[in-house]
Amino acid sequence: QVQLVDAGGGLVQAGGCLKLSCAASGGTFGANAMGWFRQAPGKEREFEREFVAVINMSDGSTYYADSVKGRFTISKDNAKNTVYLQMYSLTPEDTAVYYCAANRKTFLSGRVGNRNWYDYWGQGTQVTVSS
Repeated sequence: QVQLVDAGGGLVQAGGCLKLSCAASGGTFGANAMGWFRQAPGKEREFEREFVAVINMSDGSTYYADSVKGRFTISKDNAKNTVYLQMYSLTPEDTAVYYCAANRKTFLSGRVGNRNWYDYWGQGTQVTVSS
């Protein structure tokens, strides 16, 4: 049974940085897409889970939400079935539970922002940015 284990969250001051990781375990995963969504305080309903970034595990192409472009970088290590989210210049608006997401479907760039396109989810890691 494939599981996604996300980690690396914590408390950081505004302007600081954090690096999240997401590792797929439980066998050969072969994901085509791995990425991150986040859910801010007061937005606990599933449809309020917001796309952050995704990476194509085959060709390395990346996609970002406008709100994080230029501040966040997603990267991958195929040998470890792991992706990373390096976050810089964090603001209180970035405070959220960050969820790793993945699927094995054919990569469709037009679907990457749709949470329903993903089949696997991590348990979430809390990121809190203080002002």
